Amino acid sequence: MPPVEPPRTAWSFPPVESWPDDDDLVAIGADLAPGTILDAYRRGLFPMPFEGAGAPGWWSPLERGVLGLDALRVTRSLRTSLKRFEIRVDTALAEVIAGCADPGRPGGWIDDDVRAAYLRLGQLGWVHSVEAWRDDELVGGLYGVAIGGLFAGESMFHRERDASKAALVGLVELLRDEHADHRVLDTQWVTDHLATLGVREVPREDYLERLPRALDLPLPAPWR
Repeated sequence: MPPVEPPRTAWSFPPVESWPDDDDLVAIGADLAPGTILDAYRRGLFPMPFEGAGAPGWWSPLERGVLGLDALRVTRSLRTSLKRFEIRVDTALAEVIAGCADPGRPGGWIDDDVRAAYLRLGQLGWVHSVEAWRDDELVGGLYGVAIGGLFAGESMFHRERDASKAALVGLVELLRDEHADHRVLDTQWVTDHLATLGVREVPREDYLERLPRALDLPLPAPWR
């Protein structure tokens, strides 16, 4: 369904001019209501728990992870692996978030509050999953927030080798349309794993300059 705009947030985020130029963390506080989260993404921020704060932290990395839609690296072995999977969209959002939130994963940060918040946004049509299935079983996937031409990837998981990569390939194919040159596929930070797939760092100021144009674009066809 087309996304439903929630009530506006009661909170105000700091203006860009006051953001620290030596820290990815911009603010702590507010809430995880749908309107608050969407306002944050539209400003170039995203929430993650901040240990010991009892409230979400709001982050804008000095070096933002961005995957150019023409920069995705699909190796020969990955291309072969892709044949094993069926890619589906928005058929198992709750299961994908649960897979990403598995407490057994190293570096897990998706707590119950975050999980509930993104499920609420999914019900409103703002959060989407791209899933890798094999033999009618979910074996990997990713989820993120789609606002216009921005897709802000939140997390990915796999239960079979290359399943999460297959979901990423599926996402990139979905975003490759007549507006592809100005869409932004945001991965927050760059990990070694993401770097092998073509994700590169973009300075915060460059990301914030690109963001308004991306937000003004129409959603990709499946989510309009």
